[in-house]
Amino acid sequence: MDIVTKIRARAKVKLKIIALPEIEDTRVREAAKIIEKEGIAKVLLFGRGMLDKVKQEEYARKFYELRKSKGISLDDARKALDDPLYYAAMMTRNGDSDGFVAGASHITPDVARAAIHCLGVDERISIASSCFIMYVPDSPYGEEGAFIFADCGIVPDPNPRQLAYIAISNAELTQRVLGITPKVALLSYSTKGSAKGRGIDKTLEALALARQMQPGLLIDGELQVDAAIVPEVAEIKYPNSLLKGEANVLIFPNLEAGNIGYKLVQRLAKARAIGPIIVGLNKPCCDLSRGCLTEDIVDCVAVTAIRAQ
Repeated sequence: MDIVTKIRARAKVKLKIIALPEIEDTRVREAAKIIEKEGIAKVLLFGRGMLDKVKQEEYARKFYELRKSKGISLDDARKALDDPLYYAAMMTRNGDSDGFVAGASHITPDVARAAIHCLGVDERISIASSCFIMYVPDSPYGEEGAFIFADCGIVPDPNPRQLAYIAISNAELTQRVLGITPKVALLSYSTKGSAKGRGIDKTLEALALARQMQPGLLIDGELQVDAAIVPEVAEIKYPNSLLKGEANVLIFPNLEAGNIGYKLVQRLAKARAIGPIIVGLNKPCCDLSRGCLTEDIVDCVAVTAIRAQ
């Protein structure tokens, strides 16, 4: 059973309610049919002009209370809640849905902004970031070809503390969604001092912070990607590595590297890319690439449902 099949099976264990606020998109409507037919989740499918006016006012008032310290008025909050993205996010915050998935017809900054403003950042983590579950068929690397790649969509240039929190939050997601032990590699162009640079210093500081915050976490760095995922290369470049070339969570040093990396693997290795999954918030949600397929939406809903269980 491949990782995608396992994810869908795990989602079915306890049925959750997931909001899909992009009914105007054909792919979303098709995905909703598959999700309901397979019993992956209960879907709330809607779009602009379909919002419950009573709930809209309720959510607007709650959103105003959340954001008034940032200078928004009640009228601003009402205008925000005309947007199905904000309606879905507040629906999730309020417990009327267990999570939401959007992005098929919205750009990532819009989805992320609605999610962060409405759901709030987990105080333990203190930063929202994103990841992809990458599945490379017939690959001997990672967890039978499965990896987590982060951050690929939100934080442009994380500082050491942010990088440490990104590693920790994505390790937790790996355990929760995939049910496997996270083995986290902080990636670089250097393996344990083979080169020098400010980026390497940042990575080493992040490693120390992550180990301090989560002493039991299996994490190492700085590592070139081959030393992180190929046991034979790890034995040559860094035989004392805790990971032994078996990393399944790859933390990129910045957004450029993460975004380029996941797209290269997706296109050249014909990998399945599930996400972007937004982590570090108080409730689960998932962004979508605007180039997503129907199957990608189904998978993101399954991941969101598991996170809500």
